[in-house]
Amino acid sequence: MEYPATVGELTRSLRQGGYLADRGLATALLVSLSLRRPVLLEGEVGVGKTEVAKVLAATFGRKLIRLQCYEGIDTNQALYEWDYARQMLQIRALSEHQATDEQAVDRLFGPKFLLERPLLEAVRSGDQAVLLIDEVDRADDEFEAFLLEVLSDFQISIPEIGTIKAESAPAVILTSNRTRELHDALRRRCLYHWIGYPTQQREVEIVLVREPAAVEDLTRKVVRAVHRLRELDLAKPPGVAETIDWVRTLGFLGETDLTPETAGDTLGAVIKDRDDLDLVRDNLEEITSGA
Repeated sequence: MEYPATVGELTRSLRQGGYLADRGLATALLVSLSLRRPVLLEGEVGVGKTEVAKVLAATFGRKLIRLQCYEGIDTNQALYEWDYARQMLQIRALSEHQATDEQAVDRLFGPKFLLERPLLEAVRSGDQAVLLIDEVDRADDEFEAFLLEVLSDFQISIPEIGTIKAESAPAVILTSNRTRELHDALRRRCLYHWIGYPTQQREVEIVLVREPAAVEDLTRKVVRAVHRLRELDLAKPPGVAETIDWVRTLGFLGETDLTPETAGDTLGAVIKDRDDLDLVRDNLEEITSGA
């Protein structure tokens, strides 16, 4: 399946897959897919950055390859590793004569014993994959520089095997929550789009797309309450993902209205910090007023 040729077609395809993209995001994605350029999505936590890659892969029948970044991640965990356990078993299986045979030893470092990690898998998969490099801001500067090199030419050199180069580049989506600033070199390599909190009407539409069985009136009340929560001085303001969870939770419990009582009983779906819980409980009347 080929990617759509116009912004409108891509927007409709993503919506059918359960993702409501605005025109700016759809445009950035279309250009990225057409020109084989990585796209960097920045924004608040829980606004749907990661979900873009998941829906894109599912909608267009591509393999989703996810590289989850974290503090201390190194190149081996992103590229490849040797299957040392299988190599040791193979060594034991070799006779003493074979163990001194250079060809037999060399075979221990062949494709059979190579464990693919996300970047090598993406290079081999080419345009049949969507590579998600998630939360790149959590990795360190050295790993970011390494990523820049890989994204520039999509080829990986393995000393024991040789150079593996992608026949065609995969779609690449990087996400960042801005826990630290990324270097200009990586930013220049990518297209860029900021995903902020949606308007109330837009968020209602998003929730109803993701939860078709949700009651629209209750959804509107929940969205209004969430927007009021975001105005408070919270350590972890709720994202769109939490709005969806709150609507889903209330629906599961059979609630049809958002009152201070029902909100208080279900705050765990939308508030994920102890101090935030105390602050919100003190303001439940105001948060749910008119909701």
